[in-house]
Amino acid sequence: MHWEAHDPGPPREGEVRLRHEAIGLNFIDIYHRTGLYPLPKWPVIIGLEGAGIVTAVGSGVEEVRVGDRVAYAGLPTGAYAQERLIPSHRLVPLPAEIGMEQAAAIMLKGMTARYLLYGCHAVQPGDTILIHAAAGGVGSIVCQWARHLGATVIGTVGSEEKAAYAAQRGCNHPILYGKEDFVAKVKHLTGGEGVDVVYDSVGQATFLRSLDCLKPLGTLVAFGQSSGPIAPFDPSLLAAKGSLFLTRPSLMTYTARRDDLLAHAADLFAVIRKGAVRVEINQRYPLAEAARGHMELESRRTTGQSVLLPF
Repeated sequence: MHWEAHDPGPPREGEVRLRHEAIGLNFIDIYHRTGLYPLPKWPVIIGLEGAGIVTAVGSGVEEVRVGDRVAYAGLPTGAYAQERLIPSHRLVPLPAEIGMEQAAAIMLKGMTARYLLYGCHAVQPGDTILIHAAAGGVGSIVCQWARHLGATVIGTVGSEEKAAYAAQRGCNHPILYGKEDFVAKVKHLTGGEGVDVVYDSVGQATFLRSLDCLKPLGTLVAFGQSSGPIAPFDPSLLAAKGSLFLTRPSLMTYTARRDDLLAHAADLFAVIRKGAVRVEINQRYPLAEAARGHMELESRRTTGQSVLLPF
């Protein structure tokens, strides 16, 4: 990645020019940088999440005005910039009580948590869930939000420090995956039944064992692959393990329509206002040092949320 001068130019029809105040750092940025999730052309400005001020609008823009505080998460890429052009229909107006850094830290991960908990499996009071990487950006939000919904939360983490961090954020039962067999621990904690849903962003290293954690008719939500892509498998395995359900969702699909985008954002802002979900920005990097942020995120040296600061 290179830090260089770039002028995005004036907004075209349906676009706005946005001056970033803060930018979100996410694992999907690493997938784009490495080519695990291929982008259509190179070189490219990566990044899917940010918050800032609208400085100019193109013709036909009705959703926002110059001076509005806004945030966004999703395609097209281009967030790793001090200023950018973006389609106006992808922007969400920011409530006054949501700060710029906070918004940049939560839009992608928070709306991901929303579709996981409401869309892929509608979490109900009394459900038991398993979330991998429970101390991470999405995981720490899922833990809090799921507890707010009345679920019992089991989470895997990589260290004692991360176990304590997850426990403070709603994880009833943190499991150190390096020291314990998480499948055996889940079965013990659930009296042999298994969990209603597993949220798995790890992929290759956990996929098959995640299936073993589910009760019959349970759901595995494979929403990432930080350890590498999942190998091909015979779908009849799902039947053999209890008529299980498997989904591979994306935020882009769940928020493709503007009404759905606004609904996801509204629900996220609501749980933050209530205090049910606390957002803690534990890492801040100058945008010019985005490569350092990537290295620390890849090496599991981060917890909670991270942002890039453009100025």
